Amino acid sequence: MNRDYVYKSQDIVNEVKKAVIGKDDVVTKVMLAVLARGHVLLEDIPGVGKTTLAVAFSKAMNLNYNRVQFTPDVMPSDVTGFSIYDKEKQEFVYKPGAAMCNLFLADEINRTSSKTQSALLEVMEEGSITVDGVTRQTPRPFVVIATENPIGSVGTQLLPESQLDRFAVCLTMGYPDAESELNILRDRKGHNPLDDIEPIANGEEIMAMQNEVDEVHVHDDIYRYITEIAAATRNHPDLRLGLSPRGTLAVAKMARANAYYLGREYVVPDDVRAVLKATAGHRVLLTSKAGVAGLTGGDILEKILGEIESPSIQQPARPRRDR
Repeated sequence: MNRDYVYKSQDIVNEVKKAVIGKDDVVTKVMLAVLARGHVLLEDIPGVGKTTLAVAFSKAMNLNYNRVQFTPDVMPSDVTGFSIYDKEKQEFVYKPGAAMCNLFLADEINRTSSKTQSALLEVMEEGSITVDGVTRQTPRPFVVIATENPIGSVGTQLLPESQLDRFAVCLTMGYPDAESELNILRDRKGHNPLDDIEPIANGEEIMAMQNEVDEVHVHDDIYRYITEIAAATRNHPDLRLGLSPRGTLAVAKMARANAYYLGREYVVPDDVRAVLKATAGHRVLLTSKAGVAGLTGGDILEKILGEIESPSIQQPARPRRDR
């Protein structure tokens, strides 16, 4: 493990915090998703800093960044690109869409049509785009950060489960506390904190970090722990849809990323618990009875964690750098 890369991942988070105040856990979870080669869904009301968060990460990681404000008239070709006939060359030429970048911000993704939403399925899962039978790879690294308004907002529609399952994490930022909101007011007095974001890493270094996350050791007991949690969601009386195999893989990847971010070369049960709600909460569906009772997916997952015995894996963790 290259300790400098670990420190850089922590420095990226600290840099983003210059613009996103009072949401340290959300910022860290986004960084973990990037390290795990995952995508991020930010579900919250307008005006709490979702777009600011995405832009801050693009600046701190020095990545090529595109943004699409999704509306009902956005077409799939706006995302994937299209072929147009070039008279001089006498052939069709590919014109890249917005997703041909390192970091793609899909703003208010649930305001566009299902057809346009589905245009993201291939690129999110495989990192490639197929237009007119030709498959092209997106630049590496590739991350999608999508935002959506809460269910029930005018002009929005639900994302299908197949789309939700492709997001490594679903996060809610929420309102800032009083002290954080006071700091926001001070910081934005004739000044945009995004202008203060400095590039900490580049695309090659991000990919190197991702490769190191892949090498973080996961004991078989940890894998068994994750599968027991997944099985419990599939058989829980308050859930009508449990964690999919893709979701189980995402939990393991996020647990590796959490261990790496904390400077460990191996995963412990606390890593799984730390990422479970963000990784699995949007992948499970409540029964009607549980919904009426006011329960959430996070409540059920918390209950499952309390019922399943975690494995005993005790190894000394390497200390993090003094900050």
